[in-house]
Amino acid sequence: MKPEDVAQYLQENPQFFNEYADLLADIQISHPQDQKVISLNERQILSLRERNHVLQDKLLELINFGEENDAISEKMHRLVIALLSISALNELFTALYFSLKEDFVIPLVAIRLWNISYSGECDSEFSCVSEDVRTIAESLSQPYCGNHIADEIKQWFEEGAEHLNSFAMIPLNSTQNIGLLVLGSPDIERFYPEMGTLHLKRLGELVSTSIVRYDQADPVSGE
Repeated sequence: MKPEDVAQYLQENPQFFNEYADLLADIQISHPQDQKVISLNERQILSLRERNHVLQDKLLELINFGEENDAISEKMHRLVIALLSISALNELFTALYFSLKEDFVIPLVAIRLWNISYSGECDSEFSCVSEDVRTIAESLSQPYCGNHIADEIKQWFEEGAEHLNSFAMIPLNSTQNIGLLVLGSPDIERFYPEMGTLHLKRLGELVSTSIVRYDQADPVSGE
């Protein structure tokens, strides 16, 4: 008889230990963590405790995840309120940079825009970019997170570029691609390839919608 046969028999005949109840106390097996022997009853208690610890860890993980999401949602709400309260595109950039740096603790932020007509006071955001950068932005179906970006994009951070080790690239889209929002951090684990991008995607949608309001070539913008 193989061990699998014994296990299958016991699963199919749960009344076995009702008929041979003394075995529960008489059979001695090895303790999973030290050299002593214990009864089946004690081993079952240990097994239940182990399962309880696993469930507790999963519950704590879910609680922490929920609290983290709540905190991010609150920050996003504050950013929405800030962007709704402004009346010029340069003010939008000021509010956005402040929120990302102070509220979300992202050290460096850069934006480049195209396919937007605006004659107000904005500098670097409308600087010329290469066709390669536009192609990168248009190819992103969702935000990119990782440790490598094109050298041209990295140079948007100027003197701070050499200290950055992880990046998030967020495409800005309306009826067409209008630009790229890039977040940079010296922490190599801040933006990593396996991380979730839902909040980054929502950030991109928020920023895109806010910017399009100031597109002077858009007849429905009201500007």
